Amino acid sequence: MFEFITNEEDRGQVGIGTLIVFIAMVLVAAIAAGVLINTAGFLQTKSEQTGQQSSAQVTDRLEPIAKTGIVNTNEDGVESVELVIQKSPGASNIDLSSATLEFIGPNGADRIALDDGSGVDGFEVLKDDDGSLDSSSTGSYVLNDRSDRLTLTLDIDAFSSQTGDLGPGDEATIRVNTESGATTLIRVKVPESLSGESAVEL
Repeated sequence: MFEFITNEEDRGQVGIGTLIVFIAMVLVAAIAAGVLINTAGFLQTKSEQTGQQSSAQVTDRLEPIAKTGIVNTNEDGVESVELVIQKSPGASNIDLSSATLEFIGPNGADRIALDDGSGVDGFEVLKDDDGSLDSSSTGSYVLNDRSDRLTLTLDIDAFSSQTGDLGPGDEATIRVNTESGATTLIRVKVPESLSGESAVEL
């Protein structure tokens, strides 16, 4: 009733040799999976860091609120520029001691660090709720809130490329680079007439 077909040449793989091969395959697969997971994690971390740095280069900018020119005693030029600044929307904390400034005027360009005093007459804190702009305690001026307000005064004569004050009708560009690499362009233009003025809007 039952028919048995036997073939002595067909044999199954059994024994310790097969077990060793199986374990080796499992180990190789586990090592490969570990390498893939580590590589994926490394790439994810790098991409997050790159994304954060790229975002900071766009958002960590300064925003000028007011631009005022102080007229010299002869009323024939602007001797200093006062900029009221705040951090732009979405920006993280901005440490002005790590920022650089480039002044491009009619006679050339100058580059300075904001903390070295060259070309910077001074900083005046207008609004600061938490003391982040108190340089006596922190050692630097840090804009950490949108409500922070700071006046930056630039002495035109202190820039080596400038042969004198900004005259009537002169234009200049101020480029501020923050620590993250974000750039703020501030353009100023002196009015055509300064007669009778002690300060003008630029």
